[in-house]
Amino acid sequence: MNVRTRSSAIIGTICLIASLALATASADEPAPEQRAAKVALKKVATAQTPTAGTAGPGDTVWIAERAGTVRVLDGQDLGEPVLDISDETTTDGERGLLGIAFDNEFAHFYISYTDREGTSTVDEFGVRDGKLRPETRRTVLTQTQPYSNHNGGDIRFGPDGYLYIAFGDGGGGGDPEGNGQNLGTLLGKLLRIDPAGGEPYAIPEDNPFVDVPNAKGEIWAYGLRNPWRFSFDAGTGDLLIGDVGQSAWEEIDWAPADSKGGENYGWSEMEGNHAFRGGTEPANHVPPVHEYDRNGLGCSVTGGYVYRGDAIPDLEGQYVFSDYCDGTIRALQIENGEVTGESDLGVNGGEVISFVQGGDGALYVLAIGGSVSRIDPA
Repeated sequence: MNVRTRSSAIIGTICLIASLALATASADEPAPEQRAAKVALKKVATAQTPTAGTAGPGDTVWIAERAGTVRVLDGQDLGEPVLDISDETTTDGERGLLGIAFDNEFAHFYISYTDREGTSTVDEFGVRDGKLRPETRRTVLTQTQPYSNHNGGDIRFGPDGYLYIAFGDGGGGGDPEGNGQNLGTLLGKLLRIDPAGGEPYAIPEDNPFVDVPNAKGEIWAYGLRNPWRFSFDAGTGDLLIGDVGQSAWEEIDWAPADSKGGENYGWSEMEGNHAFRGGTEPANHVPPVHEYDRNGLGCSVTGGYVYRGDAIPDLEGQYVFSDYCDGTIRALQIENGEVTGESDLGVNGGEVISFVQGGDGALYVLAIGGSVSRIDPA
């Protein structure tokens, strides 16, 4: 997310994160327009500074609130908190409760937050009959943060059953510690771990840097500035990452489902397709599938999901995303790693901080001001 100071503390905080694509295609040639699906935003609930969400057991949707609470959307409204760690979190800078996820069997629930010292922390809870078991709580992974921004914090399970964790470069602006290209730190990376395979976790043997000297085996991909939101296509398994830019370019990165990992997305040598401050493009740089500049299009990409619901057939297979500072809901058609079309869906979600995909494929839009809205057919 962006660490640039915003007029509002909340903006600075969560603008923090925003990660994933606003649509406007590649720098040199705009992608062709595609037939836009007709959609509407239906407000279904109000949360207290929502930051993230996940599909839960029994067709529920679970919503994380920045201060440290988790509430469940049951089709009517948000219930009372099912988890409250607000006495353990800090919300200065871009910190707070930043991500939640269930494993693929809904047997465990995971939270990603910054503790009172600002340390990024991933904790696990056992789940029984759709309810959390507080007595089973354990810490899976921690990462100290040098600054209060670019904490990343998104978590989710991939189709392979492993837990993926996104961390920003540690903040400070311009990657002052060079973390993006440094394989000796977890900062500026997308991680892949097996929380059920060891104590506190195991590193999958096929992770790309397991046998590389001085490299962290947890790393799946690197060269990321602040991957606030990432997702897997429920239809194909492809990975999409929204990486927030420094001052000029926002980007969306893509990897196919059969990727073996190890992608270098370029930061801080590159910002999107462009050399950053005289940087040199790495030989193994994987360019973004989509980028946009900030000339009226926003300032902090908020990544979403490929739509796989049934309610809006014209949106099927398109990647839906927004921007924290613009709020327009947009969509990309991506085929074999190339954008073949893009559209403005004609609705605005406000200060969009995150998207949530329900178990039925419906997409929800979270605005930092509190609205929880569902994308419906117009």
